Formats: sequence, structure tokens, C-alpha cells
Amino acid sequence: MRVPLRWWVQWTMFVASLWLALVVAVPGPLAWSVSAVLLAVSVTLLVGYGAAPVVVADGVLRAGRARIGVEHLGEARALDAAETKHVHGPGADARAYLLLRPYLNRAVRVEVTDPADPAPYWLVGTRHPDRLAAAITTAREAHVAGGGDMPA
Repeated sequence: MRVPLRWWVQWTMFVASLWLALVVAVPGPLAWSVSAVLLAVSVTLLVGYGAAPVVVADGVLRAGRARIGVEHLGEARALDAAETKHVHGPGADARAYLLLRPYLNRAVRVEVTDPADPAPYWLVGTRHPDRLAAAITTAREAHVAGGGDMPA
């Protein structure tokens, strides 16, 4: 879910513009210090925003901070850009768990079959929706074939 290169370029140009404005208005060391701090904050924000993990491993789907066992998942379906836009727009359910980024136009819709879970589905943005849907399906089928035992 890394942020796209254009975001890095835009933030770098913003910091450079700020540095240019500061270097003519305040002493050089202060301009450099403020720019360095802003650059560090920018890097931290961009890396943090793009670092949400989407992983299917050990019988668990992790999307950002959320986790759900594959035994509680139904169909995982890769969506194209138009379907993704509809499902997280006018066709959205307010109870659904969403992990989306504005620079990702495709997603996977995963049904939640756990009756105790208020979320009817998860919508997870990804650059590789077909691979994520296949990984979820494979993990779910492996869980069913293995007798339903989940690792502790």
C-alpha cells in the first residue's frame, strides 16, 4: 500500500519551496533546521500512511490493524475500478471494515460470515486484487480441508 512516487515528489517540492521562502527571510541555519524537521515529519507521515500491512498468513487475514481468522471469511472477490468505486461509495454499507487508499483504485471484497461480527464485509484496497483474493480463498480452503483447527 506504499504511497505513489508522485506523492513523494510533491512533498519534496513543498519542503523545497518552504526552504526557499525561509532561507531569504530568516538566518540560514534556522531555515535548514525547520526544513529538515519538516522533511523528517513528511517522510514519517508518508511511510506510515503507506505501511498498512495486508497479509494472509497462519490462518489470519491482517489488513492494517484489523485481524480476522479465515474461518470467519466467506467469498473473496477481486473488484475492478468501477466496482470498487461503487462498493465504497453509493453501494457501501456503513458497518463494513474499509482499508482503502485514494491512490489505489482496485480492491478485494471479503464477506464476513461470523454472526458476532457487525461488519458484513471487508473492503481492502490493493494493487494486486486477484492475488489477494486467491490467497484468501486458498487459506480458507486449507482451513476447511484441515478440519478447521486454527493455530493458537
